[in-house]
Amino acid sequence: MNGAITIVDMNVFGKLQKIRGMVLDIDGVFTDNQILVTENGEFLRLMNVRDGYAVKRAVAAGLRIAIISGGKSLGTIRRMNVLGVQEVFLGVEKKLPVLKDLLKQWDMVPDEIAYMGDDLPDLECLQYVGLASCPSDAVPEILSACDYVATLRGGQGCVRELIEHILQSQNRW
Repeated sequence: MNGAITIVDMNVFGKLQKIRGMVLDIDGVFTDNQILVTENGEFLRLMNVRDGYAVKRAVAAGLRIAIISGGKSLGTIRRMNVLGVQEVFLGVEKKLPVLKDLLKQWDMVPDEIAYMGDDLPDLECLQYVGLASCPSDAVPEILSACDYVATLRGGQGCVRELIEHILQSQNRW
């Protein structure tokens, strides 16, 4: 990104300005939806370092961030903790109840939350929050449900793209 917000939809810009919290999926958002299986049967995921930098910067700016994922990986917990994300929920089949509990804990309303997901398990959460977003390679049902579709694919910097837009809209990037 070149430092300038390129969003033409002022409705989306207004939504970005209200965001105080982000909830993100892992597979297909932080990763490219691929899992490397080792000889020992372990699952390995690659994550974009620029996404990680943006998460650290967002946390430092006061944005609350949580992970809700259907996958299970100790590496994911470690990575997110290093980035400053303490609320990591893995192995979640029904994501919306977890999201609603988070909003109560954070004392926030749905309009103050951005959610980024890429597949059908994320749909209810995307329909619930103030800013629904996804990577450019999300499944068609998710693409059509989102307020903001990143120009980048999952695992290729889409998280950073969204964080930049949120923080730039609030003059905090």
